[in-house]
Amino acid sequence: MLEKSGSTTGGLPPATSARSGSKPSASASDGPEPEEDDDSSAGVAVCQTLPCIRIEHFEQSIQHSVSNSEYSIIAMAGRVRHPIDVKSLEAYLNKNVPEIKTPLDIKQFGFGQSNPTYQLTSPTGTRYVLRKKPPGKLVSKTAHKVEREYRILAALAGTDVAVPRTFCLCEDDAVIGTPFYVMEFLDGRIIEDAAIPGVSPRERADMWADSVRTLAKLHRVDPRAVGLETFGRPSGFYARQVNTWKTICAAQSATRDVETGEPVGDLPHFQEMMAFFSDAAKQPRDRGTLIHGDYKIDNLVFHKTEPRVIGILDWEMSTIGHPLSDLSNHITPYFTAHMGSTIHNAHPGFKPGATPGLPDADEVAALYCRTAGWGTASDPDRWPDMARELRWAQAFNIFRQAAICQGIAARVAARQASSEQARRYGDARAALAEYAWELVQAAENTGGSSADKPRL
Repeated sequence: MLEKSGSTTGGLPPATSARSGSKPSASASDGPEPEEDDDSSAGVAVCQTLPCIRIEHFEQSIQHSVSNSEYSIIAMAGRVRHPIDVKSLEAYLNKNVPEIKTPLDIKQFGFGQSNPTYQLTSPTGTRYVLRKKPPGKLVSKTAHKVEREYRILAALAGTDVAVPRTFCLCEDDAVIGTPFYVMEFLDGRIIEDAAIPGVSPRERADMWADSVRTLAKLHRVDPRAVGLETFGRPSGFYARQVNTWKTICAAQSATRDVETGEPVGDLPHFQEMMAFFSDAAKQPRDRGTLIHGDYKIDNLVFHKTEPRVIGILDWEMSTIGHPLSDLSNHITPYFTAHMGSTIHNAHPGFKPGATPGLPDADEVAALYCRTAGWGTASDPDRWPDMARELRWAQAFNIFRQAAICQGIAARVAARQASSEQARRYGDARAALAEYAWELVQAAENTGGSSADKPRL
């Protein structure tokens, strides 16, 4: 598999861990636990410590590499850090999945991740991926749901959505200690930098276009047609998200520094933003589709030589929810590019004209609309009230990032996190909240935006 070598994220480890479905995960802060099979993309899971929610995947999701155009073939699976009972696993596979030949060579994919993920290599050289829950007692009932990942991957197998093939789900703890599933290994490119360096402008444009088409194809799938009608609630996604984050932010803001006694405090414009987001009349039209929950370039596997997506990875936050939550997450780099050093993940390559071949945010939205079939007969590239709805969704997306950084600040205050990296994330909350407020105001008006920002 091809992976970018090196990173320019100020000493942070690369976010990719080359695999057919796993990435480092991180936690941030605290709050109410979501209902089973409902709004998992909120990424919220209760920690049994201070008011601190756990946000799966966020810290690595905001580690965007800024500029590196060299790729190299590297080994992305290495020593096993979480041992498993290999003989028991082989016996299970021999009985239940005879297609997978044994004995197996087993390695573990790099860096820490929410769900330990292994590369299995058969005597024929065929590679597979095993993904399991972590060992020990889990603090959350909703995190680490490998059964949920398997369910959506298996359900999408008969659709035009690019997903790895699944072979089995084992829910018997006696086999290797926790539930696990096995899927195919996708041999392609995982690109950590969303600006896709190291390719021609034409290929960059084609790769971004296929990432958008791939997302729209996912959102076109009828959950009932693939047996996923109970995968989440079919309506009210944003209303529930707003209520959840309102509660979370209240707990986080009240957290006091263990040494100074100073509270973390509210995000700038918090009350005004909550009033705006809570107004049902201003929210996007209510929709319910299958959503990935963390859709972005580095959660995709591209073909080795062709500009097309061959697989979507990291499904543990998937649910039924509002499709604009996925689209707004995917185009976040366009919106934060102008923020420079004020936040940790501003990518200058997404400033207008900075990277040849990158589509602009309006072009992304138009292609998404056309592929998803949301447009009108007279204008297939736009749906009614498209600009306002996208501005609302992006404003909420940036607000949510600010709230997550506030949660990291709460962990720092409670000394549950002490690294300089954590402090940087926490310190970004004010700038993100100010920008979210700016987007809220843009969503309430029909006027344009400044020249260096997306025109949505």
